[in-house]
Amino acid sequence: MPFRQIQPEKLSTAVTRQIEKLILRGILRPGERLPAERELAERLGVSRPSLREAVADLSERGLLNSRAGAGIYVADVLGSAFSDALIALFADHDEAVFDYLSFRRDMEGLAAERAARLGSDTDLQVIKEVFEQMEAAHQKRNPADEARLDADFHLSIFEASHNVVMLHMMRSMYQLLHQGVFYNRQIMFKQRTTRDMLLGQHRAINDGLQSRDPVAARAAVEAHLDYVEASLAENRKAERHEEIARQRFERVKGRT
Repeated sequence: MPFRQIQPEKLSTAVTRQIEKLILRGILRPGERLPAERELAERLGVSRPSLREAVADLSERGLLNSRAGAGIYVADVLGSAFSDALIALFADHDEAVFDYLSFRRDMEGLAAERAARLGSDTDLQVIKEVFEQMEAAHQKRNPADEARLDADFHLSIFEASHNVVMLHMMRSMYQLLHQGVFYNRQIMFKQRTTRDMLLGQHRAINDGLQSRDPVAARAAVEAHLDYVEASLAENRKAERHEEIARQRFERVKGRT
């Protein structure tokens, strides 16, 4: 029978495995700084040499990196899901924007459904706190903060869905959204009526999640992204009309 004697696990190996899981589950995020060596060793209940051995292993494997005089950070393990050439195509074609929104609608609807069923109380509290920050930013009429918190809110739902592949895939997608590859989210938050609608939609999503109602949570996410898609389509139409009017004006001006 292929049984082998169980060997005690080295402390450094146990530390490595714990940090790996925190990165995998999205609890430790790319760019996040780890606690100072002394504090982290105390939290983990291991010696500093054991911690250093684990950090060295994780650094060698590209999961952590050291910054001189600044500490140890989680490496940018996301990268990009797409080549630079494809990202440039996305930015130049409306088709990619609307396909992206359709993809988000499917993925985020599923994530919200899973979060309502599988999210821990802590997961849902994080979502609630981000929504409350959105409400505060709304009152201050700060579109930049609202746009940033919008992304944080949606990503917190993926974190609460407890599917690590979905989480890391969507984090990579949201990096492109932050860069304005698909569309400029801040523009949507500049109009008061739109801002009020978006806040109400996020409230409905949060309510569905907090009540642990998978159907309501998914429906609220889908309604929200349907609204975003319709708003973008209307904006694109208005932009085309403005461009046509500008071209006509230039032609008339050229004749005089």
